[in-house]
Amino acid sequence: MLKNGPVLMTAAMALFALEDVLLKAAMREISVGFGLTVFGLGGMAVFLVWAGARAERLFHPAIFSRPLILRSLSEVGGRLFYTLAFALAPLSLVSAILQATPLVVALGAVVFFGEKVGWRRWSAISFGFLGVLMILRPGTDAFTATSIFAVLGMLGFAGRDLATRASPPSMSNIQLGVYGFLMLVIAGLIMMAVAGPGPLPSAPTTARLVAAIAVGVLAYTCLTASMRVGEVSLTVPFRYTRLLFAMVLGIAIFGERPDLMTWAGSAVIVASGLYTLMRSQRREKPVQSPATAP
Repeated sequence: MLKNGPVLMTAAMALFALEDVLLKAAMREISVGFGLTVFGLGGMAVFLVWAGARAERLFHPAIFSRPLILRSLSEVGGRLFYTLAFALAPLSLVSAILQATPLVVALGAVVFFGEKVGWRRWSAISFGFLGVLMILRPGTDAFTATSIFAVLGMLGFAGRDLATRASPPSMSNIQLGVYGFLMLVIAGLIMMAVAGPGPLPSAPTTARLVAAIAVGVLAYTCLTASMRVGEVSLTVPFRYTRLLFAMVLGIAIFGERPDLMTWAGSAVIVASGLYTLMRSQRREKPVQSPATAP
């Protein structure tokens, strides 16, 4: 197995972008709720088999602790709105907004964990949120209401990451994987309860869903491995390669054409996130592991 953290992180981001493409393509035929439910059940089944092979218990006592409950609620909200976003809005736009998650996590760490942030990092965080506004452009003709789903999904993922920081370290990544995919099932069932199950998938769409499950599990595996084989400070910045992969795939497969303001806003978000990470490392602050990233 590869022992290079940045390579594994880059592979994970490419696979996550491909997962989004497969699900977006499938949801052109099926409902978002049905797609989420099937995807969640498939991923959960893989991790359940994996947990059984490693003789890991499925129910950790901490599952009913406050951090895990908050993590689960945030996961449901994040996955629900993020999936709605890339099903209805351009993949390149949704992925660009998602890159602001580390900035929200940094802000949340100040509010909830009392971390100290100097004026430079405050400036970088504010600059990053300006990049989000450059992409959204509220009040203009370029604004689309569906892009709000991307913002809500990003906030949900940030809440999940903050709750994960308070989760007990005794929980394995496999256990978190089982619970994470279970939250997808719950999010999908909520959607089906509201909007109905929709039509059953055709053979090609079923194949896309199966491929998305396989790609998603592999992406998660690469992501968790990347955080264990190299320096976190060297590996985490490669998380931003997901935006590049999403842009390329969105253009090549869905014919998306991000405008200049979207490119500029994306660059602002990535630059702000990288600078915030750099300042965090200089102050020897712990960096949030993205092991549960979407």
